[in-house]
Amino acid sequence: MALLDPRALQRFKKNRGALVGSLLVLTVLALSLLAPWLAPHDPNTPFKNQTLTTEGVPIGPTREFPLGADTVGRDELARLLYGGRVSLAVAFAATGIVVLLGTAVGVLAGYFGRWVDTGLMRSVDALMSFPFLLVVMALNKIIKRPDLWVVFVVLGGLSWPGLSRQVRAKVLQLKELDFVLAARALGAPSHRVIVKHLLPNVGSVVIVIATTLVAEMIIAESVLSYLGVGVVPPAASWGSMLQESESLTRAVPRLTLIPGGAILVTVVGFNLLGEGLRDAFDPKG
Repeated sequence: MALLDPRALQRFKKNRGALVGSLLVLTVLALSLLAPWLAPHDPNTPFKNQTLTTEGVPIGPTREFPLGADTVGRDELARLLYGGRVSLAVAFAATGIVVLLGTAVGVLAGYFGRWVDTGLMRSVDALMSFPFLLVVMALNKIIKRPDLWVVFVVLGGLSWPGLSRQVRAKVLQLKELDFVLAARALGAPSHRVIVKHLLPNVGSVVIVIATTLVAEMIIAESVLSYLGVGVVPPAASWGSMLQESESLTRAVPRLTLIPGGAILVTVVGFNLLGEGLRDAFDPKG
């Protein structure tokens, strides 16, 4: 189904799950983007005299620190808001890499076929055989403190094969339809057929997959940060907040529940949004 279909918009509006997912996603995005105005304190500044007890335990919620303090006395609310910016930035950047590589490879393989298809798909098979955690562990040994761009390049570079397979399958269907055959019979060059006829019709597939991929990337970034391959301290992400709270999980469970809850809400929101888009674009699927 073409991307710009008013019927798809109507179906989306009638889908309660999609609307709930949209609300959750928009709320998380707004809170993260407005972090500099909403955060009561600098996220990296410790207030030990105000936020840690004599035993070194962080205080609970107060008027000045609405979510309390973290393990070293920093404002938990500020770190949650700024951490959301980092986690979402990594997720969107990695998803962007997946969309660019996966769409390009899938369209080229599906449209040209023959040796192009064989070569690209064998490359996809080879990349899909790489175990994610093994690559992460190797990266952690090679680069002790990787920059943020390394994180989303790794996530995006290992995650695009699945999208390329689905785009290829869609293109194989589309290139046998009358409007594509007619364009080729009239002598339209390959790049025109791809840009004018194929990409607009695979756009819905890409958008649906990309929406759910954002949720997967948020979880993957959290795993990387928890393993120490994510953002460099003292910068915060939701995954690094989980890692930092590990030593006080039993004594101060809110330090784990707060970033964990943020991840849960965001992932649920993007998954609901993705399912709503899928049902809107392909009601028979």
